[in-house]
Amino acid sequence: MYFWLSLTFAIGFALIHYCSKYMGFLKETPRSKFLSISAGIAVAYVFVHLLPELNHYQELLNDELEHHIWSYTENHIYILALIGLILFYGLERLVKVSKQTTKLHNPDETKSGIFWIHMSSFFLYNSIIGYLLVREEYESPFGMLFYFIALGVHFVTNDRSLRSDHKHIYDKYGRLLLTGAILLGWIVGVMTELNELIISLLTAFIAGGIILNVMKEELPEERQSSIVSFLLGAAGYTTLLLLI
Repeated sequence: MYFWLSLTFAIGFALIHYCSKYMGFLKETPRSKFLSISAGIAVAYVFVHLLPELNHYQELLNDELEHHIWSYTENHIYILALIGLILFYGLERLVKVSKQTTKLHNPDETKSGIFWIHMSSFFLYNSIIGYLLVREEYESPFGMLFYFIALGVHFVTNDRSLRSDHKHIYDKYGRLLLTGAILLGWIVGVMTELNELIISLLTAFIAGGIILNVMKEELPEERQSSIVSFLLGAAGYTTLLLLI
């Protein structure tokens, strides 16, 4: 269902990553208002759409694990979302520590090993998003459109952050890998259908990652973020979600 629409949006995601290096108008400091609006949209998507969806998935998981040892543990889906957040936080700390080491010839760049670890995590992240573009259950084409809007602007923010961390090596290798990850995830989604339980786990992981990646970009004081732009993005996108 919505095959051609999902293909269009997958290509759109890929183009966002591929063309990210040319978006020089998006300044880090003072932070571009567009980036703050993007962060507001992504946060609204998580809290107004994804978290209620995770509640549905938790009920599904409870039924699946009714006679399993894990049935004695509650809130499995939310624990996985927390794991996603912790994983991406750990990777960010790894990058920061790498940049601070005095052994680097260029203190503005990270070690190549750290770069590939970082890219591997975002490759998985983007692949899941590409997969869910096909396999997520959308009630209407507008549902897929809002998914594309929320994650598309989120990708812009992620690209700026990754380029800031890794400089030219990200433009040379990273953006191409992440571009390919989206398309690979979409292709896997077209060819393979996982059961709803697996999709619920993937969605939870992505929710945690989005929350961490947005907050780490907006909260640091040195970013000089625009709270008004952030609120406009969050309020505007929430209104659209509520209308459909």
